[in-house]
Parts: sequence; C-alpha cells; structure tokens
Amino acid sequence: MLLEPKITAFIPTKQVEKSKQFYSNVLGLNLVSEDAYGIEFESNGCFLRIAIVHELKPYPFTVLGFKICDIESHVKSLIVKGVKFEKYDGLAHDNLGIWTSPSKAKVAWFKDPDGNLLSLTESPL
Repeated sequence: MLLEPKITAFIPTKQVEKSKQFYSNVLGLNLVSEDAYGIEFESNGCFLRIAIVHELKPYPFTVLGFKICDIESHVKSLIVKGVKFEKYDGLAHDNLGIWTSPSKAKVAWFKDPDGNLLSLTESPL
C-alpha cells in the first residue's frame, strides 16, 4: 500500500536560514521549495522537510541518517566545512570520530545548527 509513494522525512528548526545554508551548502542537498512553514530538500529521490517551529528540544538520538559509501572521505569533507563529529563514552571512535559497530558498519554522528543529531553510515560489504 505505502510502498509506492516517496517518503518525506521531517526535522524541526528554529533557525531556518542557518538550516537552509547547512543542508544546502554543507551537506549538498538540493533545495526544492521554501514557504512560511519550512524548507524542503531533495536527495536521490527522497525528500527532507525542515519545519519551522517556535520551540525545540533536540532528541539525544539520531533523527536522520545517510547511508553512504566511503565514510572516511565524507567525514573529511564535512570536517573541512566546519562540521564537528560527536564522540560517545563507551564507543571506540577512530581519530575522525568514526565508530565501527559489531556488525562492521561504520557510523559517524554530527549535529545540525539546531542540535538535531544526524549520522553517516557505511554498511559492511
């Protein structure tokens, strides 16, 4: 039933201009629309709606993740653009902030301008 429609993910922001710059200039997503309620991006056929809110308390867990290849090059590229990667106690991160899970997936976490937690994941071959 819901296999056909394209999925849109939603993230809140109190800082719409900073979010617009972050998601377009830093992450490289394509801006497709903007209105009084938010901004919308597209990436590889998926949509991300950044909804303008008046109050925001970021969750302590990942709210949006990107499945990628070659996590090291993506992390290095984002570091050059000023992104800081999170490190968590109890997880053995490498010098770039990448954690290798027991399944051998590699994960790196970072925050958007509002403190929403995002991740990059490279699945094992």
